[in-house]
Amino acid sequence: MSIIYKPKGKAREYSPLAANFYNGCDHGCIYCYAPGIKKITREQYLSVSPRRDILHEIEKDCKKYAYSKKQVLFNFMGDPYCLANNEFKITRGALKLMLSNHIPVAVLSKGGSRILQDIDIIKRFGEHIKVGATLTFFDPELSNEWEPGAASPTDRILTFFDPELSNEWEPGAADPNERIATLEKLHDAGIKTWASFEPVIDPEESLRLISETLHCVDEYKIGKINNFQGIDKNIDWTYFLAKTVEILRNANKPFYIKYDLRQAAPSIKLFGNEVLSDEFNVTPWDQCNLFE
Repeated sequence: MSIIYKPKGKAREYSPLAANFYNGCDHGCIYCYAPGIKKITREQYLSVSPRRDILHEIEKDCKKYAYSKKQVLFNFMGDPYCLANNEFKITRGALKLMLSNHIPVAVLSKGGSRILQDIDIIKRFGEHIKVGATLTFFDPELSNEWEPGAASPTDRILTFFDPELSNEWEPGAADPNERIATLEKLHDAGIKTWASFEPVIDPEESLRLISETLHCVDEYKIGKINNFQGIDKNIDWTYFLAKTVEILRNANKPFYIKYDLRQAAPSIKLFGNEVLSDEFNVTPWDQCNLFE
């Protein structure tokens, strides 16, 4: 079986290539579409296990995609830093394989500080990786209601990089598992960061998150919520997109507006680089170095 694949449809807006490591996800987001696609219950989807022979299969794919000009997204289905990854550590193994085969990577996660378990490997990618978070609510209570197993968006990060405190933290500890503070740590370490705003459930929450992350996020992908309890029918998408564009342009932040949001707010004029998803792909490796 091939782990690295070419996404189609709406998924293609995120990356030209993607890979999924786990069956299921333990974040329990109530808007998650994956159980429906898999034709299983939400409870079944919460039970996470690695895909069969996953690292062996990734290794085979990496040989085929060595020096790929196209980035691979970790993960489109599920989360590379779900809580179960603390036990199985598939994402760390996948990063090592991608690095050794010079394959550019984009990471997207709601796992907060769990990402920092692998910061040593992530740094070695240099410009050939970007690490992002899905941001949904600024209010931790709303986040916990909608995404109970994911990291809080705003809780203060535990300073586990301090040797005196290192024994007080273990991967996957429930408190704190935040997202913005993790993006700050990554950004301060010179790692390219990005944020995905999809779904947008409460536009004011999303607009605040955009404003609050301008200091630590390098680029943005903005979408909407679709076909979930009729929420999208009661949102003024023209207002939301107009404010989003105003904030990000004033901050000189690169951004991509997803097709569904563009269709919901057609009166908002966008520039070419704001509607071309591949403008935001990670830089591929140069294959001409004879001394690697």
